[in-house]
Amino acid sequence: MIWLAIPALAAAAYYLLAIVSAARWHGSTARPSAESWTVPLSVLKPIHGRDPRFYEAILSHASQDYPDFELLFGFSNPSDPAIADVERLKREFPARRIKIVMVETAAPNGKVGVLAELAGRARHELLLVNDSDIVVEPGYFRTVVAPLQDPEIGLVTCLYRAHSDSWASHFEALGIATEFAPSVLVARLLGQAEFALGSTMVFRADALRRIGGFQAIAKYVADDYQLGVHIRRLGYRIEFAPVVVETDLGAGSWAHTWNHQVRWSRTIRVSRPGGYYGYLVTHATLWAMLAFAAGEWWAGALALAVRMIAGVLVGAAILKDRQVLARFWLIPIRDLFGFAVWTAGAFGNRVKWRDRSLILEPGGVIHTIDRGKNTK
Repeated sequence: MIWLAIPALAAAAYYLLAIVSAARWHGSTARPSAESWTVPLSVLKPIHGRDPRFYEAILSHASQDYPDFELLFGFSNPSDPAIADVERLKREFPARRIKIVMVETAAPNGKVGVLAELAGRARHELLLVNDSDIVVEPGYFRTVVAPLQDPEIGLVTCLYRAHSDSWASHFEALGIATEFAPSVLVARLLGQAEFALGSTMVFRADALRRIGGFQAIAKYVADDYQLGVHIRRLGYRIEFAPVVVETDLGAGSWAHTWNHQVRWSRTIRVSRPGGYYGYLVTHATLWAMLAFAAGEWWAGALALAVRMIAGVLVGAAILKDRQVLARFWLIPIRDLFGFAVWTAGAFGNRVKWRDRSLILEPGGVIHTIDRGKNTK
């Protein structure tokens, strides 16, 4: 039965790579130079509904200490409750250029359709896109813009942690901090640097034009991943900024968390099938349990120990997620939930995305079953 120790050892090796990449993190991320580089910036925010902490999120952008920037908010629903928050922001920052743009789009990915309109109205050549619920820290604009001083860098992105208010969303947040973020670090360590994260994407308008604009990725569900791939194909590098932003999962139910995670899982599978199935080796808790069952206690204990250390190191030390230290003991249980999600994601091609039902085709192309409002 010793062969059952092999998957556990492979998982231990994977998380050992995560520890190595975490140790190298601060030396490998693109950092601002001593002299601040603050070129004018257009921030594009497609909005669909009022996320938890939405006003806190947009306030954190409007209050940035940056000499010249504009905030463009795109809506496809004139009754969207988030419009009132943007109007409030405009009143509190009358000197800022803050615009509400109503958009009608027929793009398969409605969010990208809104982004295409916002990009066409942007005043500046440097563009920043992030999700509507992202809360950023002071100095964020300066930090994420600075790496683009290097003409070989085409896009800057960053890691994120999650705020949560229910046990279901606690589990999802723990997965982001201790499983997803380590996978990003390992991918970078192994030279897989073609992807961008929707938490932050900063790039030049010229690069966007050269790939054919947002219209070039409007048929894909994973628009952040596709934007990174398309810009990388121009010969640019994609870099991570040394800043961590925060998303908000709210107080989601178990059903909501399950559906969200399965949609994410199926999106990854159709976009990067090789990486998705290769990810099976990373389920350290599962392989540790099989090793225990086979009597290979040493292999199971090694896999579980390295997995826990890597998760806590990345979540607490790099993401600065204070909940990781409080809930680290839940990592094995969350891992088994994650394996159930991975299994569900390996089958089927239908997902719910906001108020739309979609079929995901090979390569991540969207086929709409029923069309509702724009999606985030």
